[in-house]
Amino acid sequence: MNWLKSTLASVAGTQEPIYGPEAIQSVAQQAQQTPYTELTKDDLRWRAYQYTNVETETFYVMADSGDLVMVQVIYSNIAGIHTTAQFNSKIFNLKGDQPHIWHSDPLYNFMFDESMLSFGADNLALTLNEEGNAYTIKSAVNEDSLVNLTFTRAAPGFVVGKDGTSYFGTDPANPWGSMMHAFWPRCRVEGTITTKEKTYDLTGRGMFIHAIQGMKPHHAAARWNFVNFQTPSYSAFMMEYTTPPSYGSTVVNVGGIVKDDEIIYAGATNSATHTASAHDADSDWPAPTSIKWVWEGKSKDEKDVRAELEGPLGNRLDRVDVMAEVPGFVKTIAGSVAGTRPYIFQYSPQEKLSLKLKIGDEEVSEEGSMFSEATFIS
Repeated sequence: MNWLKSTLASVAGTQEPIYGPEAIQSVAQQAQQTPYTELTKDDLRWRAYQYTNVETETFYVMADSGDLVMVQVIYSNIAGIHTTAQFNSKIFNLKGDQPHIWHSDPLYNFMFDESMLSFGADNLALTLNEEGNAYTIKSAVNEDSLVNLTFTRAAPGFVVGKDGTSYFGTDPANPWGSMMHAFWPRCRVEGTITTKEKTYDLTGRGMFIHAIQGMKPHHAAARWNFVNFQTPSYSAFMMEYTTPPSYGSTVVNVGGIVKDDEIIYAGATNSATHTASAHDADSDWPAPTSIKWVWEGKSKDEKDVRAELEGPLGNRLDRVDVMAEVPGFVKTIAGSVAGTRPYIFQYSPQEKLSLKLKIGDEEVSEEGSMFSEATFIS
């Protein structure tokens, strides 16, 4: 009966009943035995599930020029009936004196290659190379955002736990939903984005995330916190979500710290705390003004690892009203559920913060560039 209720909720957008925390098998349970698993080329395949899900490949650039950029392919399926794809690109204006250069365009005639490793559509190609260590994104989908970027993995990619996935459902053997994240935390980026005004040279550092929300997004998560922090020597990231009360308001947090060619720490024992916030009148959410991120665990050779990143977020980069900005198909998935007000608050402090890292008895601190999101849904 619960399965039927969940299916109904998924198709109709109704709120889910209270199943309790035992109805989520968090990836943190896997991570107790297997903190992380390095990605192989095979692990990078698109899944393209035939049921309600949203699958994304997102690329973040922190260019040597100081530019901050995101490009993203979204592939989504609604109840196995309708598939759509979208290409998003955003060049952030860090000074705050002009609008961001944001484009979100539907894709047509989209398809995967036979291996499911590369994706194409009219005027777009997202291609994984033969070695499986570099993605090239070429897009002429929008003439005001001509994209030609290559992301080459500089440190091992991984999932937390065995498969990077949390499963939702009252019967662990037959889950009705899932949430998966896979990461290349540290990449070398080459290439450009050309707008009507100028060509941006985006040589620098980057991060790639493959994510699958194998259910309606607002059923899986009520809140999100995300940070991508790149320093000359290290890359640190964290992805945290809190489920709605239907799954016991369970917090799931995956993260890691890497340097070139090496994973220093990866696992599910991290925390993100809004240490100060201010009420945002337009969205009616408590937008953070300062966040403390803590990574804690063991290195491969069993040394204690602890890292902290903390400080004021500075002026908000953007506040994304998801319902106003996202394409229609995502709205269909989000549904007009009472009580969902999805807003994404984006930050990149221009007063540089430092990652404080302790491995065993060795302590280092290094300044870097940060991109962070705090998302409120319900």
